[in-house]
Amino acid sequence: MKKMICLVMALLLMLTLACCGKKPSDAAGEGADETIVEPEPVLNPLTGLPLKNENNVNNRPVAVMLNNIHLAMPQHGVSDADMIFEYNVEGAITRMVCFFQEIDRVGTIGSIRSARPCFIETVLGMDAIYAHAGGSEEAFYMIYQHDMDDIDENYTAYWRDEDRAQTMDFEHTLMTSGKNLSAYIAECGFRTQHEADYTYPITFVEDGTPVNGMQAEHIEVPFSYYKTGTFDYDAATKLYMIGQYDDAYIDGNTGRQVGVTNLLVLYTEVYNSGDSKGHMVIDLQGSGSGTYFCGGKAVDIEWRKAEMYDPFTYYLTDGTPLSLGAGRTYVCVVSDTTSVTVE
Repeated sequence: MKKMICLVMALLLMLTLACCGKKPSDAAGEGADETIVEPEPVLNPLTGLPLKNENNVNNRPVAVMLNNIHLAMPQHGVSDADMIFEYNVEGAITRMVCFFQEIDRVGTIGSIRSARPCFIETVLGMDAIYAHAGGSEEAFYMIYQHDMDDIDENYTAYWRDEDRAQTMDFEHTLMTSGKNLSAYIAECGFRTQHEADYTYPITFVEDGTPVNGMQAEHIEVPFSYYKTGTFDYDAATKLYMIGQYDDAYIDGNTGRQVGVTNLLVLYTEVYNSGDSKGHMVIDLQGSGSGTYFCGGKAVDIEWRKAEMYDPFTYYLTDGTPLSLGAGRTYVCVVSDTTSVTVE
């Protein structure tokens, strides 16, 4: 009898402990799940998209000068660029500067060409490290004057592509890579992080399509008689697919056409300097008009760049700061007399 009483008491004690030990979710009823809070992703300050490595968030971007003459196509690495700025630099020829926030993750980049003042002003405004191959006299003076961290042509950071040399002139064969540039930056001891007080002033939103914007599914931007850029909106990807020289704009690394979320066309004074090489003078300080394209729509904007060391900022015509769509951006800077086609 005593053994039976002890057994009953032990069973009662076990049932009591089991009830007291129920999880809150069990008490709430079957099917209740515990809430798991995921950390917010760290965003790329140049795209508003999650970084592959969150430790790169405060990096100074690396800005790479690219050749854009027809005979030097394709370019390499452009689909990895967070931002691309294109200017008419010499007669009718354009060049580009590509900004990479996570340069260590980029493959081959090229072909590399020489520095020009308009690109230096753009690079200084972004607090970037500048990769180029030579430059105009004025560009070299500006690099020296502003004590820029620049990577000029050398055989540590760059190489000559033998395959391109089979079909192209020597000047179109200079290449680099994210790995090479990262190693050279470390070797030179360049400052790799922004100063504490630096902030990139552009904000990004998930959908940057302009409210009440006009239809803009096909855009033609003529820089000169030699170069017209085309941008065709793909509703499936929500990207503007880029073309030039009557062909798709292809990244030689991927073999695919390059697309961007945001397209900005900025108008300013552009004129020939009158020197023997036909170098162009482009006014980038002050303010001017422009057009913003995103999501197949367009809206008029104003651009501002008060000083040499200021980045471009963008505003709606009522003075409200413009937010870009999260994604990559292409900026065309053209003469204020340029007629852009929008359909």
